[in-house]
Amino acid sequence: MRHPATRITIFNHKGGVGKTVLTVNIGAALASLGKRVLLVDSDPQCNLTSYIFRSKIVDKLLDASDGPHGRTIWTALKPVAEGAGDVRSVRPASTFDDNLMALPGDIKLSEFEACLNTMWAECIDRKVRGFRGTTALSALVNQLAQAENFDFVFYDAGPNIGPLNRVILLDCDFFIIPAACDLFSMRALNTLGQTLATWIRSWQRIMELAPSIPLSLPGKPQFMGYIPQQFRVYGQAMTRSHSYYVSQFEKHIYGDVISVLREVDESLAPPKIAGTKLGEVKHFGELVLLSQAQGLPLSMVSGSNSSTKAQAKAAFEDIARRIVAKTGKR
Repeated sequence: MRHPATRITIFNHKGGVGKTVLTVNIGAALASLGKRVLLVDSDPQCNLTSYIFRSKIVDKLLDASDGPHGRTIWTALKPVAEGAGDVRSVRPASTFDDNLMALPGDIKLSEFEACLNTMWAECIDRKVRGFRGTTALSALVNQLAQAENFDFVFYDAGPNIGPLNRVILLDCDFFIIPAACDLFSMRALNTLGQTLATWIRSWQRIMELAPSIPLSLPGKPQFMGYIPQQFRVYGQAMTRSHSYYVSQFEKHIYGDVISVLREVDESLAPPKIAGTKLGEVKHFGELVLLSQAQGLPLSMVSGSNSSTKAQAKAAFEDIARRIVAKTGKR
């Protein structure tokens, strides 16, 4: 039985759009509101793990991941990738907030990803092994959500449209698009929308032919909204050039994502772009660097301007409240 924890990913396959920073800080903001949150580092680059934990801890986690005391995402998925058994139970790691835990990433997760295309093909052939592998990450998250009673699960996905992100998106209840104010971030939306539509349609066809087994993915990631970020301000307002990109970004989100998804299933996206902006995160400069160096959310770092930290705290708590409202987890 699927645990009711809401699963979300902040997704844009263009790199450098601040997905990990958003994931950590939104997760921390939700935790500060009293929600139980799990961050899953599902990117073989391990950026989220490196953000939250010190280098020595990361090294220990990676060195032990193959052994009996491993605690990374690869530790859990290794038996499935090697065809040696089911998902192995691991306990997520504690962080700076009692309500926030993390499943550490692992560069060896790429070995699991390498198996996923074969597993997908086996799903098409109605082989149970294929379904077991394709749904393994979902099953792992379900185990953790049940054990720790999480309200939210956030996948930190890599910047690509590969097989690992396919199973992540198909497992998510919602996805959020980070809107970096630049031309390349905007151009990526066309590929994003078409890729998601293809994944969803393909999984629907697979499920129509699937054997009667309790191994599945929801396959209906809904577009929750977008977050303009990394923009500069003049006075109290966004600069004119960045404001222009945000307006263009909204047009592309509607045409390249919302419209495309609604052709697949009207429940996957709202009929209008209005109301889908979840908040704004301006360019916080050195505060982000201090945050990553200290392994803390922007609002908790030491050695920075208190007014800037207060602005970051307010921005992310505003986003967190909107997510709570949209998911009904009051």
